[in-house]
Amino acid sequence: KSRGIKPNNKNINQQVITSLRHTLGSDFPGSSGGFQTTGKRRAMCKLCEQLHKNCGGTWNRFQDGKRVVDFVLAFNGHLPNDAEADRKRKIFQENLIREGLEIEPETTQRIHFIKIHVPPEVVSRYCEHMKMQMPIVKLKDQENIITQEFSIGGSLVRFFRRPMFRFVVIDRDKFRKREYRLLHEYSREKCYLFEADAPDFFTPSIRIAVAHFILERARFGLEDEKYDIGLRKLLNDQVYLDAYPLHDGSPDLPELECQRTLLLEEWASVIRWIKHQPLDHIKEYFGVKIAMYFAWLGFYTHMLISASIVGLLCFFYGLLTFRENRISQEICQDKTTVMCPTCDAKCDYWMLYDACKYSHISHIFDNNFTIVFAVFMSIWATLYLELWKRYSSDIQHRWGVTEYCSLAEPPRPQYLARLKDSKKTFFNIVTGSQEPSPPFWTKKLPSMLYSYSIIGMFIVLALSAVFGIVIYRMSLLTTRNIYGNPDDATTKLLLFSGTTAVINLMVSTVLNYAYDYVAVYMTDIEYRRTQSEYNESLNLKIYLFQFINYYSSIFYIAFIKGKFPGYPAKYNRILSFRQEECGQGGCLVELCIQLAIIMVGKQVIALILEIMLPFCWQKLKEFRSVLGLASEDSNNQGAGGEQLICCNQWTKDFNLLSWHDRSLFEEYLKMIIQYGFITIFVVAFPLGPLFALLNNVFETRLDAKKFLLYYKRAVPRRVRDIGIWYNVMHVLGKIAVISSAFIIAFSSDFIPRLYYKYLINEDRSEAGFVQHTLAYFNVSDFEEGAAPRNPKPEYANVTICRYQEYRNPPWDAERPYKRPLFYWHMLALRLAFVVIYQNVVSFVQIVVAWAIPDVPGRLQDQIKREQYLMNEFIIRQEKRLTDRRKGCSGVGRNGTLTRQQSSLDDYGTASLLEEDEATIRVEEEKFGAAAAPQRRRTMG
Repeated sequence: KSRGIKPNNKNINQQVITSLRHTLGSDFPGSSGGFQTTGKRRAMCKLCEQLHKNCGGTWNRFQDGKRVVDFVLAFNGHLPNDAEADRKRKIFQENLIREGLEIEPETTQRIHFIKIHVPPEVVSRYCEHMKMQMPIVKLKDQENIITQEFSIGGSLVRFFRRPMFRFVVIDRDKFRKREYRLLHEYSREKCYLFEADAPDFFTPSIRIAVAHFILERARFGLEDEKYDIGLRKLLNDQVYLDAYPLHDGSPDLPELECQRTLLLEEWASVIRWIKHQPLDHIKEYFGVKIAMYFAWLGFYTHMLISASIVGLLCFFYGLLTFRENRISQEICQDKTTVMCPTCDAKCDYWMLYDACKYSHISHIFDNNFTIVFAVFMSIWATLYLELWKRYSSDIQHRWGVTEYCSLAEPPRPQYLARLKDSKKTFFNIVTGSQEPSPPFWTKKLPSMLYSYSIIGMFIVLALSAVFGIVIYRMSLLTTRNIYGNPDDATTKLLLFSGTTAVINLMVSTVLNYAYDYVAVYMTDIEYRRTQSEYNESLNLKIYLFQFINYYSSIFYIAFIKGKFPGYPAKYNRILSFRQEECGQGGCLVELCIQLAIIMVGKQVIALILEIMLPFCWQKLKEFRSVLGLASEDSNNQGAGGEQLICCNQWTKDFNLLSWHDRSLFEEYLKMIIQYGFITIFVVAFPLGPLFALLNNVFETRLDAKKFLLYYKRAVPRRVRDIGIWYNVMHVLGKIAVISSAFIIAFSSDFIPRLYYKYLINEDRSEAGFVQHTLAYFNVSDFEEGAAPRNPKPEYANVTICRYQEYRNPPWDAERPYKRPLFYWHMLALRLAFVVIYQNVVSFVQIVVAWAIPDVPGRLQDQIKREQYLMNEFIIRQEKRLTDRRKGCSGVGRNGTLTRQQSSLDDYGTASLLEEDEATIRVEEEKFGAAAAPQRRRTMG
């Protein structure tokens, strides 16, 4: 504005723009001492951002415009009397410089930033120390290696990759396929293996990982303060407000081509839902850990397609055959059978044909195809896990994490703070040092007992909530204004099931949020040494609670409801309430309603929160930052509410949400709970896999958008696989077999129909089955208070009513209302079915697991071929180095000093001596003359 430049004028002299290039540490023309007011600063930054998008080449770089910012530390520079924090920051930053990192402070705003750049020589040194797998030079015969990626279904999927199905393949013009290179553990002594001088050899994710590795191990205290180590403790002590790597570009500046914008447009967009995921590019941006999550989520979603198709077939089979179902026809055509009241006193008799609609609905989910679907899903679960192992083995090899083993972790800062006065120590055999240890009897055991007792109390609370809902359902049976209306029995049963399922979902959701805080607090009490131990303990608590919280009501309907109701002369009661009874045909319909509402409702709530929460939290953080009310400034008396001006990448990223250790755990947890729904209880809800598939399609893209748009960039981390979640799914698969067997045997009428058809009815049909399942009751035998008080006129002369049980009629002189012999035969048949089903399906699972190797044979051959080529190359190059050393320092037969010339071979056109000298000259220019002596010593 001081030069009369209008921001919207596109015809601006580039020299003027160049003169305005700045960072916040630079002075503008016409201003003495930098920015004078916040308004002027905002105006100039806005002008610079509009006219020159990367702000003079320093959008994500140092002031020299060359060195890229790999990591940023942020702290409040306006806090008074903060000498101790200043001392720690000074020591910490000095130690970072000693490690070879280059830092540059920016102190022009209330939030001060320390920009960190990792030079190539430091990256090279720490890549070797961290045992990173890096691509080697292109070998002569590597084109002969078969590098075809593993795919689900092999040739079938390749068929769908033909031109007519190209719309699902990622755009290779935008996501270019990486040139295939073999990987080898990085070693500076084997420099001939790597093209370390290539500008893109050390990728941004590698530099970020190296920077974080150094930050986590740098000291910030004096020598006697042996536990003052690492960035995590500095963040915990609020010496720094935040520490984060920078995103690649900003979504507000789409004209700047960058990986982040490309991923947002081509991967995180919901309109790209049908496209494959660019996993290699995700890995390059976020690291292996996050990329492995998306690889697993994509694989799981693809596997759900087959389960959804079979589930739809089961559903449509029931939908197309319910009118021809013999049992439904008998119920709908029966105009004479009077049923006993469903509640005490206030309920009246009702007719069997009132359950006509209910029987139709029951047949849709409980038909002859159900057992086929149950067996299929049990085998599907095993097939899914085995194919995932094959798929992940291919990914592990491609990403170089097959043999990855995590390094030793330092103790948690909170753990050390609680033990600062402890006299007991133990010798750490990994680090070779003494560490404080909590006394077992006085500290560790009491904290564990206290923690798990509170956890147990909350689990009992979750079960109590289910018990309360059961009592609520029982009390509904006696409500006159519901049962006194003219609705038929089907409407009432569906209404009760739906309302209680919604209430259960609401209670479970509230308990989940409450329990999360309790679980964190209880785990904080425990003495967990490392962050991994802390995370495992916390994750186990939360998963067990959610398992009980979401599944307990479904287990109740599947295995308890309607199993012990008693009979009209002697009902079994809980707190004076009659136990619930299943509808005509079993409890499978109610189980389906409960499962559908809880599963689908949970997914809908999660998707809404997935969209709204990150956006709201980010906007709230920006709003608090504008007002100077950020949580870190709560004790600040000098900030003056100054707004943080965002005119570069680190200030823009500062307002994004921070990653924490549970960020990815929460994503896994949602999917594992969903996996339990579609395996353990899938018999009752064949449409479960379809709803899971639809949810996951959106979940994948929304997670991607959340990580790219609302969260700071995550530190790239290496993992071998999805961790403990594979074992959890394996256990759920075993539970699913047992659960399906019991649901079919005890919650559906499959076994009673089978027994009646082949052992009772002489014509081997289901004719008369409904009457067979109904027992007779003499209304004069009602227990006190159970008979209808004011029956309708049409029921005034009823003497016999029917109820759904297997009991002797009242005219049986010896055993009235007792269990008949065939009831025990049927019970034995149910138990036999459970045993046979479980063993047969388990045997099939074992055969499937045995028949499918964990690593594809193609990949095994590829690994062997790669190892052979690499070993041959290393042997040849080492031999050349040895021959060269002998030729340079050996003595000839005639006693004169000889020099053996390096001959040409298949892998180069210049001698090794010439290559070495050329490399040294490049490094002298790049890193300075100090690097040359070390390089010469390395090369002999």
